[in-house]
Amino acid sequence: MIAIEHLVKYFNRRGINEVIALSGIDLTIERGEFITVIGSNGAGKSTLLNCLAGTYLHDEGRILINDKDVSSWPEHRRARFIGRVFQNPLMGTCASLTIEQNMALAFKRGSRRGLSLGVKTPYRNMFAERLAMLGLGLEERLKNTVGLLSGGQRQALTMLMASMVQPELLLLDEHTAALDPKTARNILDLTRHIVSKENLTTLMVTHNMNQALAFGNRLLMLHGGNVILDVKEKEKRRLTKDDLLSRFYDVQGEEIDSDRMLLT
Repeated sequence: MIAIEHLVKYFNRRGINEVIALSGIDLTIERGEFITVIGSNGAGKSTLLNCLAGTYLHDEGRILINDKDVSSWPEHRRARFIGRVFQNPLMGTCASLTIEQNMALAFKRGSRRGLSLGVKTPYRNMFAERLAMLGLGLEERLKNTVGLLSGGQRQALTMLMASMVQPELLLLDEHTAALDPKTARNILDLTRHIVSKENLTTLMVTHNMNQALAFGNRLLMLHGGNVILDVKEKEKRRLTKDDLLSRFYDVQGEEIDSDRMLLT
């Protein structure tokens, strides 16, 4: 469903500080796959997601979604097909708008918009039903501004908004890293529920090995802008944390500082 062909991304290209963040990645992602992505700092994980979303335009290669070449599309045009949840809980919502106004904007993602009432009664009822599944009582606070919510509440709302209009691809960029452990577990439980229920094609970047092993049916390890490990289904289920570090050593031929990788 999604094809990434020889994807190359430079920063400060042809300058003294030139860095190659992606070194010719080739990847095919099938519909409904839930892929966890791990790697050391600077491996290219977030850059890959940013290139898919259109936040960065890559320098070489192609990105195809359902056979459409979206390589030159700006971020707002790709938003019709892509949902995203960021590491910072403040980035996925507009603090000055109400909960129902945020959800109305998400519900209209990819649609033509005109001058009409933004939040209609049927929509409001649907929003309340969807919010009820979070178990946070937000269905009773539709007219509260989002800026009044906690970080965990905002991240839960963002997850709901990102999947409200079923995206072709859901991007989760370390979306629990800024949360306390209990809230992070709740968001991960919500992630598992939404991805499974909607059968969403998902890429989840994480620094946490336990999360990488526990979630999804495919695992990618990146290093130096390359995919150095790609395991699926049964092979992934047999892996342990020690196996992942061992695979890294085998592929790279070098020792690695696991504290630096933050793969805990």
